[in-house]
Amino acid sequence: MLTALLQSWRFWALLSAGFAALTAILAKVGVAGVNPDVATFVRTVVILALTAAILFASGQAAGLAGLSGRSVGFLVASGLATGASWLCYFRALALGDAARVAPLDKLSVVLVAILGAWLLGESLTLPNWIGVVLIAAGAVLVAYRA
Repeated sequence: MLTALLQSWRFWALLSAGFAALTAILAKVGVAGVNPDVATFVRTVVILALTAAILFASGQAAGLAGLSGRSVGFLVASGLATGASWLCYFRALALGDAARVAPLDKLSVVLVAILGAWLLGESLTLPNWIGVVLIAAGAVLVAYRA
């Protein structure tokens, strides 16, 4: 059962959501009185160190040599997009409430659905698209201040 759980994308996605929620709360407290770019740098160094430790401790570092040029190019572009996202996210957290910033940030779910369908040819059913619309509406409603 544990093996099946560890092989489930749903398990890892839900774990990611939990850590993302903690990230927002911890970052909101951590960014208080700190330049958001400095806060992003500290967070990035920690992530780099943790990921490197996991890679080397698990013996996966050899996989770095096997990366194709295409993969490296797309991963570098993804890293740049991640960095830009984090810089914007920390700036938003420095200026706004975590409970309002995080839902707007999660509009990325809506954008991924649209871009996945458009650029990657992924298909979503009508109920899936209704869910995407509801996510967008929910994010806007949670972020809205009456």
